[in-house]
Amino acid sequence: MTTLTKPPTESVLVRRPGPRELHPTRTHRRRRALELSLALAVPVALLLLWQLAATRAWIDDRVYPAPSTILADGWDRAAAGELWPDVWATVKRVLAGYAVGTAAGYALGLLMGSLSLVRAALEPLLDALYVVPKLALLPVFLNMFGLGEGPQVALVAATVFFFVWISTMSAVMSVPSGHREAGQVFGASRWQMFRHVLLPASLPSVLVGARIAAGVAVLVIVASEQIAATNGLGHLIFDSRALFQNDVMFVGIVCVAILGVLFSELIRFAGRLLTPWAPRDRGRGQS
Repeated sequence: MTTLTKPPTESVLVRRPGPRELHPTRTHRRRRALELSLALAVPVALLLLWQLAATRAWIDDRVYPAPSTILADGWDRAAAGELWPDVWATVKRVLAGYAVGTAAGYALGLLMGSLSLVRAALEPLLDALYVVPKLALLPVFLNMFGLGEGPQVALVAATVFFFVWISTMSAVMSVPSGHREAGQVFGASRWQMFRHVLLPASLPSVLVGARIAAGVAVLVIVASEQIAATNGLGHLIFDSRALFQNDVMFVGIVCVAILGVLFSELIRFAGRLLTPWAPRDRGRGQS
């Protein structure tokens, strides 16, 4: 007796293209509009809640002035020219220290990432110095440079140096060996190996460390100015708090926040110009 078996039926999975595939540009614009709306809505909602709490006396407006009061005071101080000297003093120290620290950290990171003997000789010492709180070095810099701009710039440079050094050394060591071998096969010299292999492969990670260092540099200089400076935003915040001028104190805090964001975004923008081949941490094509 013969049994007839029915051949198995084949299932076909059909995937219809969605809006992202059919209209990629329109979908991206909608996504960016949603992201920007959320980025603006959250701080605006917090400011409105703060304003309402100060207006309804839910909080003591002598300690936590309303955002409208802070804005008005900041505008008056800026119009009278009282705010800009402190802003410029902080910006000048950050830029000078950041330039020195970035140059030194990048040069040493390249050297230690490329030469294992140099790394073996210097890495334990630098690791020990890295964990020392940088503000603890301020008395040392005061003894070295005296009062003035020197200790402030040196403190920022020391802080930035370690972030850039670690990111650069790690980035160079993480370059795939296949890249190096390809350069050696083509007979690349040391300069050509650096220019065409190590630099393009490591620069995106280096710039991430540089952007982190930009934010930390602002934090350090504000803390330093509260201790050993006669001007700057840190001095403005600390001095106004001692005089119980809380509206002026918040003006300084807002200026520090704006300065930190602008500085970090400037480094991000420079990174996009220098590394157009690298994936963006926030940009087109990301969901």
